[in-house]
Amino acid sequence: MNQDFLLALEAIEKEKGIKKDTLFEAIEAALISAYKRNFNSAHNVKVNISRDTGEIGVFSCLQVVDKVLNPQQEILLEEARKKDPHYELGDIVEHEVTPKNFGRIAAQTAKQVVIQRIREAERDLIYEEYVDREEDIVTGLVQRFEQKNAIINLGKTEAILAVSEQIPGESYKQGDRIKTYILEVKKTTKGPQILVSRTHPGFLKRLFELEVPEIFNGVVEIKSISREPGNRSKVAVYSRNKDVDPVGACVGPKGFRVQSIVNELKGEKIDIIEWSDEPELFVARSLSPAKTLKVEIKPENKTAMAVVPDYQLSLAIGKEGQNVRLAAKLSGWKIDIISESRYHEQFEHQKEQKESEPINDNTDTGIVQMMDGDHELEDEQNA
Repeated sequence: MNQDFLLALEAIEKEKGIKKDTLFEAIEAALISAYKRNFNSAHNVKVNISRDTGEIGVFSCLQVVDKVLNPQQEILLEEARKKDPHYELGDIVEHEVTPKNFGRIAAQTAKQVVIQRIREAERDLIYEEYVDREEDIVTGLVQRFEQKNAIINLGKTEAILAVSEQIPGESYKQGDRIKTYILEVKKTTKGPQILVSRTHPGFLKRLFELEVPEIFNGVVEIKSISREPGNRSKVAVYSRNKDVDPVGACVGPKGFRVQSIVNELKGEKIDIIEWSDEPELFVARSLSPAKTLKVEIKPENKTAMAVVPDYQLSLAIGKEGQNVRLAAKLSGWKIDIISESRYHEQFEHQKEQKESEPINDNTDTGIVQMMDGDHELEDEQNA
């Protein structure tokens, strides 16, 4: 091993961040295996590489004993003291056994080790870089498709955008530049595996942070998000500063900020709602754009009954129950919706006894019951 090789190791240390001592130790370990394999040796050996000159030495290691049972691993005390009178039982006697043609094997082995370590170091650096960016947005180019999964080129590495994480109805072409949300970074033998998403609620949150300085600076806070990707989302926001309108900050001048997010999500509609710690008010706002006349809360089973004008019943429910379903996810309350007329007819005089009972009369009444935003619409047609 010559000076050029030592200079190469120094360059690798500077460029790749791999310590030169780490490379020396890895090469020495590999040379031990190479020596045993090429010279059929069963001896305990060690390899030393001079950090200054690059010279390689192979040494057999024999333990000093008073009775030799294994000549390939042990040496008598008397024999050891012929080499050095200071040896004691248990000491290790090193004897150089470097073969004459070992330099060629050493050079080849060192090259393989260095290449392998560089690859491992690069993988580790990429992993460390992206594992710290979990739950963050990255921009990349659509490179290819594997079983409908899109492979995104992030520059130093690739990410996988699975079919389940793609916005329904959205299509990608090779070379498209897209933003994605890092779900998870896994460490594998082939390098880091990065899983990304465009459907996760966190993706929408990060987009708002990019577009709305007040959110990025912490003046406005996103309290909750409910989302049906590609269709509609609801975002509840709150301002720590009473002089700042959280909804207006997110909408932006002439709606520019929210429109940028809508464009990124290919037309997904976004309802921005002001959060409140009063459940009645928050549930009412969650049903926006529908107008709510009254909300009755039942904390014991965390349900809310919302009364809406007759003409807004369908709007409150939404297409296929979407609006009330998103409102329930956003607020965290189970929401029952009833029209104003039916509320006065059937519930005004029986309110006390009905508070602890489920609403069962849903035949031709204009009543809709949504549980956790996931149950089916029971009578939307009457709206």
